[in-house]
Amino acid sequence: MGSYYCLMAGAPDITLDTKQGFTVLEFKEQLEDIISESDQKLLYYFYLHYDCRNLVKLLKNPESEIDPRGNLSLDQLNDLITHARELNFNVHRYPDFMSIFAREFNYNKDKAGWFAEDVMELEYYTYAQTVKNKMMRQWYSMNLNLGNILTALIAKKYGWNVGDYIMGDNEVNEMIRTNRTTDFGLGSELDYMPQLMRIVSTQDPVEKEREIDAFKWAWLDDATFFDPFTIEAVFAYLIKLDMLERWAILDVEEGKKTFRSLIENLRKSAQVPEEFQHKDLFKRKT
Repeated sequence: MGSYYCLMAGAPDITLDTKQGFTVLEFKEQLEDIISESDQKLLYYFYLHYDCRNLVKLLKNPESEIDPRGNLSLDQLNDLITHARELNFNVHRYPDFMSIFAREFNYNKDKAGWFAEDVMELEYYTYAQTVKNKMMRQWYSMNLNLGNILTALIAKKYGWNVGDYIMGDNEVNEMIRTNRTTDFGLGSELDYMPQLMRIVSTQDPVEKEREIDAFKWAWLDDATFFDPFTIEAVFAYLIKLDMLERWAILDVEEGKKTFRSLIENLRKSAQVPEEFQHKDLFKRKT
């Protein structure tokens, strides 16, 4: 693995409050001629999550536009789908779980409680934990645990059956399913459990998302603090750019909702002129 001093020293400084400007795609293009072949194989796992989302989109609607940030082109994704469905074959140049997902999609899509995006996310994080880099494996493992723990805490808060909302099988999930204590007994296992307990108590959903991303951002900072010019730092920077892009989209959507709400409130509060309040208006004018 190489050292990327010039790359990282020249990259724009970003925080979670940075307005999105520099993008994942721009950074990816910069990396193409700089990153070693072995490190490119590591970053493949990061870009793969866009491929997984693209696959779900195409299976739902073959006319969908794909996210260009992934590893696979539209032709490659369609090739994967064709081989999986028509030839019943897993092409080894694509991860097997993607072929299996594509082949079984039509059988599963109408099943109650089967959500394509959630199932694909589980498959992706499970696969990503095979990456040959310790820090990256820890990141993917933490994210899978994070999603399940937050979901379980919310389910517990509302009295739902926690086991119905947990994805995958590992030691953390087993504790979530079987331990009846407030923190599922994970307080002594995971040092970040108190933070998650605090986050889940946040009432505002947008603020809760902010706190989750702030937690992830801090995790990445801690993981790369002593190695700011390594492939791990490049990986962390890509993830941070992805967060900023997601918030830029969310902010636009939130702005649209706010605008629609303002218009609706104006319409509701608009006063009908007194001269138009009489039912016999037209009679009196004739």
